[in-house]
Amino acid sequence: MDIVNTDYDVSWPTDVPDEGPCNIYPNSAEVLTQAYIHSVICAFGLIGNILVIVTYIFYKRTKTMTDVYLFNVAVADLIFVVALPLIIYNEQNSWLMGSVACKMLRSAYSINLYSGMLLLACISGDRYVAIVLARRSFGSRSKTLTYSHLISSTVWVFAGVLTLPTLIYTELLKEEDLRGSESFTVTCQLSFNKDDTAKLVKLMVPSFQMAIGFLLPFLVMVFCYSCIVCTLLRAQNSQRHKAIRVVLAVVVVFIMCHLPYNVTLLIHVISLFKERSCLSEKIIFQVLAISRSVAYLHCCLNPILYAFIGVKFRSHFLQILSDLWCFSKKYIYSARSSRGTSDICNSGLMKTSEGSNNISSFSA
Repeated sequence: MDIVNTDYDVSWPTDVPDEGPCNIYPNSAEVLTQAYIHSVICAFGLIGNILVIVTYIFYKRTKTMTDVYLFNVAVADLIFVVALPLIIYNEQNSWLMGSVACKMLRSAYSINLYSGMLLLACISGDRYVAIVLARRSFGSRSKTLTYSHLISSTVWVFAGVLTLPTLIYTELLKEEDLRGSESFTVTCQLSFNKDDTAKLVKLMVPSFQMAIGFLLPFLVMVFCYSCIVCTLLRAQNSQRHKAIRVVLAVVVVFIMCHLPYNVTLLIHVISLFKERSCLSEKIIFQVLAISRSVAYLHCCLNPILYAFIGVKFRSHFLQILSDLWCFSKKYIYSARSSRGTSDICNSGLMKTSEGSNNISSFSA
């Protein structure tokens, strides 16, 4: 499995004279480790983000701008965690699913990166308005919801535009298998007919990822949450310390997940202008693979940080478990008490829906 050679890892041929072809493929131990890590990420990412989506659809009607953004973040993360196992399977089997799957699956990461990060920046902006500028009036609830849907749609369109280079230039390629298992292997990566185009796109893709997918959201989050912390420190509220801990956790986790990969990617892009030895190339790709796996973890942590950490949202999650247990009892004991269990399930769902009007997400 070649987890290293992906559409967002940029590289030119690194053959150094008299050294022969450079084998940057991971060894079997690295492949197995990455497979386990990505399996865990897929499992927790699927569970967490599906629960967020189900909660918003059936239990918690979206009433605030943050709710709309959180729902879209969960959708973006879900797209990626669904695509990740398919990418792994194809890489293990020389991309059996063909060129269309190659383009679509490789584009899934870019879509998740841009849309997810920009939506997190939108959440921080909305929290800034709600807490720091709380005394000002910003229109009716219906108007703010209209704005949030419009902003979310704009983010998705913008993410799609930024993903176009990956979608256009990603192709299936036959390469010599330096691991010796086969005469050649089929890989899915960026492919170009002209050197000038290759240099432009291979610099443009990671540069946009670092600037728009990390630096811009990072700066917005630091500014907004710094102002929020200052406002909470001045507030006479017994819950302010807990709220500050939540804010700090959001920023720290974001930095820990994405900063290592983006720093490594920046070093790699700079090194493209220099002659690189095979050993240094192997090291940089290993660090990229490890730091990228850490960045993947953020899609699992988003539901915890932005949704389940809130007391009221957590109550909806417990209601989901209660209703699942109730519906299972309905089918298991249908012959004995199907009517009673059905009434319990329906009333539980109705209570949750009715009580969701005054709930605000991202509460401490």
